Amino acid sequence: MNKLEQKRLELQAQLDSAKNARERNKLGQFATPTALADDVLQYARSLLPTETPIRFLDPAVGTGSFYSALTRAIPAERIARATGIEIDPHYALPSRKLWADSPLEIRIEDFTQIEADPTYNLLICNPPYVRHHHMQADYKARLQLRTELASGSKIGGLAGLYCYFMGLSQAWLAPDAISGWLIPSEFMDVNYGRALKRYLLERVTLLHIHRFDPNEAQFDDALVSSAVVWFRNALPSSDHSVRFTFGGTLSNPAIERDVSTKALTQEAKWTRFPVATTRAKSNVPTISDFFKIKRGLATGDNGYFILNRETVESRNLPRQFLRPILPSPRYIVDDIISADDDGLPLIERQLFLLDPRLPEDEIKENYSSLWTYLQEGRERGLNERYLCSHRKLWYSQEDRPPPPIVCTYMGRGDAKNGRPFRFILNESQATIANVYLAMYPTPVLEASIRRDPTLLRQVWEALNRITPEQLLGEGRVYGGGLNKLEPKELANVPAGEIAALLPDFVQAPKQTDMFAVSDAA
Repeated sequence: MNKLEQKRLELQAQLDSAKNARERNKLGQFATPTALADDVLQYARSLLPTETPIRFLDPAVGTGSFYSALTRAIPAERIARATGIEIDPHYALPSRKLWADSPLEIRIEDFTQIEADPTYNLLICNPPYVRHHHMQADYKARLQLRTELASGSKIGGLAGLYCYFMGLSQAWLAPDAISGWLIPSEFMDVNYGRALKRYLLERVTLLHIHRFDPNEAQFDDALVSSAVVWFRNALPSSDHSVRFTFGGTLSNPAIERDVSTKALTQEAKWTRFPVATTRAKSNVPTISDFFKIKRGLATGDNGYFILNRETVESRNLPRQFLRPILPSPRYIVDDIISADDDGLPLIERQLFLLDPRLPEDEIKENYSSLWTYLQEGRERGLNERYLCSHRKLWYSQEDRPPPPIVCTYMGRGDAKNGRPFRFILNESQATIANVYLAMYPTPVLEASIRRDPTLLRQVWEALNRITPEQLLGEGRVYGGGLNKLEPKELANVPAGEIAALLPDFVQAPKQTDMFAVSDAA
């Protein structure tokens, strides 16, 4: 590390400390570590023709971590031009002073608004990781329009700002330019990533996607699993293949595999590569053939709406307005939840969901203790929160019947039992919060269970024999090795063993083309 890089790191720490973590998180400001920047630029050098003059652009330059790495990877005489764009003067102004004696020009502008200059042949960027809910509707609409004009890609409304940055960058690239992006790997699995994946497959030549091991998070202050995406600004050939690597470094990965663009068009989850092979078309039944899956209910304020027995009794709250609800998975020791004669789960931590369905004037007249409790909620402003304010009665809950089987929503691949997710047989009348997924039998399974009540336990046992690899292959992973399974992802898990339990089962046809589904989903 040279003296200038050391000075840059000191400046970065000073500027970061002047903002709190919440401010930087909202603006998506996560500095690139030196070792990672060096890895990226050393790899970029291998993609560029030898001796070609470099015209470098970083659309979110910050304090210049990538430019600093460029100066260590490329001889100074090859750097014909270098531009960094930074929207935040807090970082841009000190960075200008830091690089005043270098060729780097730092422009204090919004990359999403300025006129493009299509002369750069090397673009490297760690774009702002700003989630969609931090962007106003009119700002998002403008981004969608500008991105579509620049790249032909219509980005979905749930996409993060980094997706727009990548699309907008198309207008800045010279023919055959190399572009490298340090971004969250989630785009490879989620619905809003379809437009970005289509762009990478159809409008440019996707060269390489390297996914870092999620157990080795690249950013200490962001819970994301990171990837570096490389492409050339040229249309792909019909027989093109993409290099996928995982773990280690860009130049020395732990695992690698080449995947054809044809296979990528058919595969919805790119994070299965390079660990897994191309998924063959299969008629194997999936969990969706046997269960309708819903996320557990979101209360609006668990601390207010979910009560323990002591609070219920001390506040004298009427039992008819309370439903049993399961506690967090860490309080569920066994994977079978038995019940007493009233349907209450026989577990140590018994909780109750407040769910009155009467209008407030009727509650005020007939249930004084409940009325008092609701007024305390009003004083806390709960009735004005988003979820509560969009209900007919701000204190009533979603309709979520007790699910016979629940699946944990998040987990770690290195769990003690080796299973990142748990299937729990719920014999009680308890509903669930959104830390679980509710599994309700489809009509075909429900009819079979009515004929043979023992079938439900057999199905539950079959679910628990699904391998962790099959579950993780459909889910997604975040920094630190945290795995997440959305309802549609759980629905896609193969379940041939369950089908074997139902001799009369007939499978409905399934759609396999990744791009056949609406990008707005």
